[in-house]
Amino acid sequence: MHEHDVTSPDGTRIRGWRTDNPGPPVLLCPGLGTPPDVWPALLLPDAGVRVLSWYHRGTMGSDRPVDESRIELADHVADALAVLDAAGVRRCVVMGWSVGVMVAAELARRHPDRVSGLMFTAGVPGDLFGAMFGSFGVPAVVRRAVALGGTHALRAISPLVDAVLHRIPVNTFTATLAQHSGLMLPGADTQAVVHVLRRFVQHDWRWYFTLALAISSVPQRELHGLTCPITVLAGQYDILTSPERASKPVSMLPQARVRIVPTSHFLPLEAPDVVVDELRMLMRRAAAVERARELARPPSRDPIDALIPPALTYGSRLRT
Repeated sequence: MHEHDVTSPDGTRIRGWRTDNPGPPVLLCPGLGTPPDVWPALLLPDAGVRVLSWYHRGTMGSDRPVDESRIELADHVADALAVLDAAGVRRCVVMGWSVGVMVAAELARRHPDRVSGLMFTAGVPGDLFGAMFGSFGVPAVVRRAVALGGTHALRAISPLVDAVLHRIPVNTFTATLAQHSGLMLPGADTQAVVHVLRRFVQHDWRWYFTLALAISSVPQRELHGLTCPITVLAGQYDILTSPERASKPVSMLPQARVRIVPTSHFLPLEAPDVVVDELRMLMRRAAAVERARELARPPSRDPIDALIPPALTYGSRLRT
C-alpha cells in the first residue's frame, strides 16, 4: 500500500492511498476515518484489483479545508473524483463501506459516466442516523434523534474522549474485548483488529464527530436512475445499519444483488473472503454490461464510416 497526495478542486490537500496489485482499478470510498487495514483481503497481492482510496478531510494525513464547512457530502465526492483523476482512471467499479456507501452512491448519481458498478457494504446511501439501531424495532424518528443527540454530546465532551482513547493500550486483549462488544464480532483476525484500532483511536475526536454531523442531514436517496450493476453486502448482526435498511434502497433495481452475511458492521474485517468473491463477481457483471452497451451503441457515421455500407459497419462491431 502506497500513500500519495492529491489536490481536491477547492484546494484541500488529500492524502490518498493505493495498492499496486495487478488487475483493474477499483475506487474504495472508506468508512469515516478508517485505515486501509479494515480491508485486509484487498491489500493482498492476489486480490485481483488495484485499489484507489483516500483519507477523509482532516484525518490520517489529509488536511482540513481552509473553510471548515467544506465537509459536506459533495466535498467528499469531489475528493473521490480527485483520486480517480490523479490515477488517470476514467471509469471503474466503486465500492464503499459505512459512510463510504453514501459517497459511492452520490458519485454514481452525479457522475454515472465514472461508475461501471457499485458495491455497498454495511451502509446506506442516505439518512445515516435513521439507519442506526434498526434491528431493535425502534421507530426511525426516535433512532435518528438518539443518534444525533448522542453525537452532539460526544462532540461536546471530545476532550475527555481524547484523553481516554489516546491513552488506552491497544493490544490483543483490548482487541479481543472489542470483538465481544456487540459492535464488533469475533470473526475477524485479532491482529488485524489491533492494527485498525491503533490508528483509529488516535483521531481528533471533536473533528471526527464534526465530520459525522456534517453528513447526518443527508436524506434518504432514491437510486431509481442507476443502471449499473450493484451488489449490497449487509451484516446480519449489524446494529449500525440493519440488513433491511441496507437493502431497501436497491430493492427495485433490476441490476441489484443482495447478500446477507453473518457479521457485524465490520463486515470487511469479519468476512474478507466474501468481499473479494463478491467484488470479482460484480466486476464480471459490470464488464458484461459494458460489452453489451458497446454492442448496442449505434455505429459511428464519421466521414470514413460513411464510405462503408451500414450493415457491414455494424457487423464488424458485432464480430469485434
